[in-house]
Formats: sequence, structure tokens, C-alpha cells
Amino acid sequence: MGERRELAEKIAGEIALSDDPGGTLRKWRTDFEVAQTELADELGVSPSVVSDYESGRRESPGIGVVKRTVEALLTIDERRGGSHIRQHARVLSAGFDADIVQDLREYPTAVPVGDFYDAIGATEIVSGAQETVAGHTVIDSIQAISRLSSEEFYRLYGQSTNRALVFTNVTSGEGAMVALRVLNPTPNAVVLQGLDDESVWQHAGDLARIDGYSLAACPTDLDEMLARVRELP
Repeated sequence: MGERRELAEKIAGEIALSDDPGGTLRKWRTDFEVAQTELADELGVSPSVVSDYESGRRESPGIGVVKRTVEALLTIDERRGGSHIRQHARVLSAGFDADIVQDLREYPTAVPVGDFYDAIGATEIVSGAQETVAGHTVIDSIQAISRLSSEEFYRLYGQSTNRALVFTNVTSGEGAMVALRVLNPTPNAVVLQGLDDESVWQHAGDLARIDGYSLAACPTDLDEMLARVRELP
């Protein structure tokens, strides 16, 4: 399976090259929603071995251990239906690192914007010209703004601008909103995750009205919000 192999190489490389390989291993395990005990069972070791590697109590794992661990994570995910493999494959196919794009999906049918907001616990601040979204992209705002060119920013749209761009790691949304001003066309909806409507930059609504997209604030915790968007059709 090509997408599994590509993802395995990415994860293994990230762990092997990390300054904190145990912490990086833990990050991927929790991202795949695998408990230490489940991973230990798959590897045929005690949970304390996994814990020791992740905490740095054991010497950094060698490439053989890393490979076996990555394969175990992917095997567990495939047994559950492969949702995390598919999610990361979508991001890889779009050409982005997982620390920039945290999730990217196209929907089989368009979803009303209000239903999308209800699903993730967001509150609309400004109504947009379009009433549906046919996909979403979840983006770390700091990573995207600091690392992407304007051309790369367009690729965040995936197949269509008929989508929601969800910005995470925001303090007021000012940076994300200003960055969107250079894009034409703009997405149908923009969500500022981690903020309630009173915490959003005071000029954000004005910019959304000028460009005609819906703007919403989403105070839902990041992990919970990601879990909810991944359940959308």
C-alpha cells in the first residue's frame, strides 16, 4: 500500500532525526490514539518499555525499534479502519508537512456552513455569501504564515475554495485575517480555533465582510475539534 509506506518513512525519519526521539514517538502514538499498553501488546513488550523510550529513561531507540514501532502503529490503525493513515496521506499528497496542515478533507456532498459550525462547536461572527462547504483544511496559523509562500497558501484549498479554513494556534486571529487579504479568491468560511467570539481581533469581522466569507470563532479544544471534523461526512 503506497500511502502506508510513504507515511511510515515520514514518521520513522522524523523520530530518527529528532532531538527528542522519545517525545516524537509519543507525539505520533497519541496522534494515532493508541495507548501505551496497546502499542506494547502489538510489539510484544511490556508497557514500561514503551514508557521508558518515550520518557528518555532508555537510550534512544535504534532504527530497528523505530521501524517496528511505526509499523505497529500503522497496523493498529489499519485494524481500526485506517482513518489516521488516510488523514495523513491526504496531507502528504497535498505536499504539506503535518505540523502545518493538521487535517485536510473533501466531502462527498456539500455541508451547510451552519451544520459545520454546529459539528465543531463554533459560533458564526459574520455570515458569508456562500452557504455550504465541501471540505476543510485545518492549519497551524504560525507555521503557515511563517513558512508558506502565497502560491503554497492557495494549495491549502485542496480541490476547491468551497471549503472551511480552520486556523489553529491563534491569539486573536489578526495574523490569519491579514494573510487572507492577499488571497483571491477566498474560502467560503474561516474558523479561528481556540477563541470565543469576544476574543477575536476587533477588525476581523470587517475584513470578512469585505471579502464575503463567513467567519466563526471556535473555543473547542484542538484535539476535540479535530476529532469532530474527522467525523464529518
